[in-house]
Amino acid sequence: MRISKNLPCKCRQNYAIVVDGECEYWYIQMLKRNERFINVNLEPKIPQKKKITDQYAKVIELSKEFSMVFWIVDLDVIVRESRETRKGFKKPIDAFKEFIKAIESKANIKIIVNNPCLEYWFVLHFQYISRYFDSCGPVVRMVTKHNDLANYEKTKSFYTRQNNDIYLKLKPYLQTAIENANKLGPFDITNPFTGMSQMQILFESEDLQHIID
Repeated sequence: MRISKNLPCKCRQNYAIVVDGECEYWYIQMLKRNERFINVNLEPKIPQKKKITDQYAKVIELSKEFSMVFWIVDLDVIVRESRETRKGFKKPIDAFKEFIKAIESKANIKIIVNNPCLEYWFVLHFQYISRYFDSCGPVVRMVTKHNDLANYEKTKSFYTRQNNDIYLKLKPYLQTAIENANKLGPFDITNPFTGMSQMQILFESEDLQHIID
């Protein structure tokens, strides 16, 4: 009997990764480029609108199509916008609390918080830190103190450089980063002023686990 070529392959999972910035997008793209044998199709998505409500809407939309959706959130933007919210309007941090609660019942959605930003994850590749920073600038400066990222830039050319991209630079220290991130424990929305990264959640997922084994 002839098998239709349009039938989906049950052996391959489809993961969507919703991000709010280009750096996260480039990092995931480099993960895809270098780990070609992972049994999962990673699709990084940047919503056209980057407000927390728009990101949540995109996550819910994708969860109906993909077997797993990872939502990577940089908390510094949410905290800053919450401080700037005018009286009488809902703060983004309060909206995020509601979204976390709503997602708890959805098995195919995982939230990954970087506080304040993705660069905290990069620092954890080289050292354990738990200090909280209210902006990304000091964390970027910590990144550049390490020889492998001394010339670090938040640019596409730096992140995606052929044979020397951001993922390749960091991969030798990936296991250290995962161990350090796990030491920080889970994110607690009632205490958003805690330095952390949960990027290890992505790498510890079933279909990416072999990268660190």
